[in-house]
Amino acid sequence: MKRRVFLAAAMPVTLAACGAQNIWASDERLRAARYVSPEPPSITLLTVIGIPRGEGGHSGLMFNGSQRVIYDPAGSWQHPQIPERNDVLYGINDNFKNFYIDYHARSTYWVAEDTVPVTREVADLAIRRAEQNGSGNKSFCAVESGKVLSGVPGFEGAPRGFSPLRLRAWFLTLPGVQSKRHEDGDPANNHDVLLRQKDGQVVGYPRR
Repeated sequence: MKRRVFLAAAMPVTLAACGAQNIWASDERLRAARYVSPEPPSITLLTVIGIPRGEGGHSGLMFNGSQRVIYDPAGSWQHPQIPERNDVLYGINDNFKNFYIDYHARSTYWVAEDTVPVTREVADLAIRRAEQNGSGNKSFCAVESGKVLSGVPGFEGAPRGFSPLRLRAWFLTLPGVQSKRHEDGDPANNHDVLLRQKDGQVVGYPRR
């Protein structure tokens, strides 16, 4: 499958080198984008892993509490319909969740989705910690993810090092964790966000 660039014309990125920006969306945009998922409350670690060597490329967190957001420290994913405040992305419905995963999964990377069930109170605390943490510096994605998790009940042992793989190895020891593997072109990640291919053709995917 051709590597795609989303219609917002974001700058090309290299996953192994996380970037950082300071962005502050308005309260109005956050209220308008707010998405409440019907799924049980949870904390999810998203890890981008290289193919074929298995190196860690990026770490991000998804929190499903009173709303669903993604904390993408030093990340590069963005879309004009998704408001951001310093690495916290709001309005993450199923369609944009799939888009986020599809953006990172490519011929040279796959995405691990590891989820731990929590109470809504714990998930909301994690959201607040991410909001208070601020944007991450370049290549600090695992550091900032571990820092946010370490202040959440049940996640106090999170490592704060630079390795996404070490963070994932620890996360996989948590009780009740469930894992999914996402690869380039995985039908489970279909979405209907318009994309522009390198040849200029605008395409989209049906929502599942």
